[in-house]
Amino acid sequence: MLEGPNITTSDAPAPSSAVQDAVQEASPQTLQDLRDLLERLQGELKFKQARIDALNFELARFKRWRFGSSSESLETSTQAVLFDSLVVDTALEDRAADEANKSPASQPRAKGQAVRQALPASLPRIEHRHEIAQTHCACGQAFKRIGEEVSEQLDCVPAQFFVLRHIRGKYACACCQTMAAAPMPAQMIDKGIPAPGLLAQVVVAKHDDHLPLYRQEEIYARSGVHIARSSMAQWIGICGVRLAPLAQALKQFILGHPVVHADETPVALLAPGRGKTKKAYVWVYRTTNFVAQRAVLFDFCTSRGGEHPQRVLQDFQGTLVTDDYSGYHKLQRQGSITGALCMAHARRKLFEAHQLNGSEIAAQAVALIARLYEVEREARELEPAQRLLLRQSRAKPVADALHAWLLDKRQTLAKADITAKAIDYSLSNWRALTRYLDDGDVPIDNNAVENSIRPISVGRKNWLFVGSQQAGERAAVMLSLIESAKLSGHDPWAYLKDVFERLPTLKNRDLASLLPHNWKPANKGEEPTVPAAAAAVTAIAGSSAP
Repeated sequence: MLEGPNITTSDAPAPSSAVQDAVQEASPQTLQDLRDLLERLQGELKFKQARIDALNFELARFKRWRFGSSSESLETSTQAVLFDSLVVDTALEDRAADEANKSPASQPRAKGQAVRQALPASLPRIEHRHEIAQTHCACGQAFKRIGEEVSEQLDCVPAQFFVLRHIRGKYACACCQTMAAAPMPAQMIDKGIPAPGLLAQVVVAKHDDHLPLYRQEEIYARSGVHIARSSMAQWIGICGVRLAPLAQALKQFILGHPVVHADETPVALLAPGRGKTKKAYVWVYRTTNFVAQRAVLFDFCTSRGGEHPQRVLQDFQGTLVTDDYSGYHKLQRQGSITGALCMAHARRKLFEAHQLNGSEIAAQAVALIARLYEVEREARELEPAQRLLLRQSRAKPVADALHAWLLDKRQTLAKADITAKAIDYSLSNWRALTRYLDDGDVPIDNNAVENSIRPISVGRKNWLFVGSQQAGERAAVMLSLIESAKLSGHDPWAYLKDVFERLPTLKNRDLASLLPHNWKPANKGEEPTVPAAAAAVTAIAGSSAP
């Protein structure tokens, strides 16, 4: 260990007395210079401390994004903090294993155990009847049947494939030697192997279940059917082209509403010839949850430039609910579009200032915003006119009080303070943040479109990157139809299967009937099972014979 020079306290003068002697001997000018230097150093120290606080805030936010909970609730239960979903699932597995090791006798339901839901009545039933082997009691009397006890189990088999055989009768005229045959039904892929059901399965598995084609190839092989991923890639490419007019009609439907959500999210795009990826973006446009017919549109773009939303929204007239991205500002300056900002974004900045920096001012602001959301929960199911009256009577006084409170507290904070930056965001965008108070059709936040973005966030963890711009555009088309079908309460597989059956012969003027919000299945509630469907096809083919 290094040691410094030996200095005794008796030989060295006290620092305090030395400073006092220097001050007494200094001239007034020197004293003023020292005061100026002290003030400057204090200012620099204050600035550096603010910078350190800002960096610590960014580090804490990164750690929260990487390792922490995604919940933005101020009151988080201890269990939610300690256990994530994996731990909970593991605990359930362990409890089930412990119960299995016990006596097979009936065990009482544990506290907190989920109640078993009734199995859907629409599922086919296969009955297994069990009868006792002994027909007589030990006393010698014959047993008399008094009823039966029924219990049900849920079972499944892997995906089953079947072959559709199109048998067309051929006829000839004995007089003029003319040949005639029934025409082959129009198909999505001319002379192709896949039927509409298989096409729908491949598309939904890739874009809704996020199964890359190589995984689907392995899954189908286990059922004895070998489909090359290159073939499935070609099928998806053709389907994307055929469905593009339908996606265009969906776009016109969405932009016909007075209020539209918009947001964007990054995806990785493979750079040709480089073996690397670059950042591309998927823009999302959606109707609000206040309308009965909901739809969402995905638009794949190679950059985040403002020209992309300007291209899509060039004919839109109404209110656009977004975050504060500058790419939308030019549209709003044109006058045809009114901008409304997301209150959840303003709340998030204040919440982070409280959670990561311990700001009590930010916590109080979040509490006031919570009162605005309490009003929205009541207004959710109301008509626009009633919703507007409720907001004006109950939400507007809270918003005015919040605005005045933020102005007052901002004067007490330094410019570089994290809480000050969060407050500045709200104050500078206050008119757009409170636009919803003056229009019953405008939502308080942009959460609806952010929920629609989640499939992309989940999917990119599986497919990692988009192979080309054309592939991204085709994926956007199919995602638009799949997610819109889900918003309308449809099974995306059943919807796409019916679309693939009807689209080849559908006239352009009838295209709107296949949009998800207008779609009605041909036989609603009468979808046959796979064996029944195969039998039905056989029966039809047999009945057509002369």
